Amino acid sequence: MVNNNIVMIGVSTGGPIALKRLFAELPPLDAAIVIVLHIPPGMDYKIAVGLDAVASMPVALAEDGEYLRSRRIYFAPGGFHLKLEGNSRIILEEGARVNFVQPSADVAMMSLLKPLKRKRIVGVIMTGMGKDGAEGIRHIKALGGVTIAQDQESSAIYGMPKAAFETGAVDFMCSPDKIGKKLIELLN
Repeated sequence: MVNNNIVMIGVSTGGPIALKRLFAELPPLDAAIVIVLHIPPGMDYKIAVGLDAVASMPVALAEDGEYLRSRRIYFAPGGFHLKLEGNSRIILEEGARVNFVQPSADVAMMSLLKPLKRKRIVGVIMTGMGKDGAEGIRHIKALGGVTIAQDQESSAIYGMPKAAFETGAVDFMCSPDKIGKKLIELLN
């Protein structure tokens, strides 16, 4: 189970509501899902518990050294950068903020490697301020992954999705429920 399909989601302001909209209708997916939400330590657990209440897959804070498993949602804890080693093992690191945030979607996405044959990597950027995740989306596209950004109409703040879109590396722009439909199409 080490080599999973991976969905990596970067999100900030308006994120908890957008994530609930995305996961409320989503069946379990043949993928490990990693969420990088800009959040301070202490609030991360509450948001993970709230998401776990609506999602069809278990949601937990990611732990250092843990291996990704399919049909699970890993929530990056506040105050750390999350990286993946070999697309399979979670590494949590302290360090300087990137794009003014920690955890950073760019740090997590840039740690991804080209997947093995028949495995998919999907990068998703949802509502939020700033440009975190734009370079990560460009990286995922370069690896042959599929990239999705939340549309302006459904975003609380269109900064992050707009920055991702402006890279020219976004395959699909849509609302959280349509993002869910696209994930089902790609992974199940």
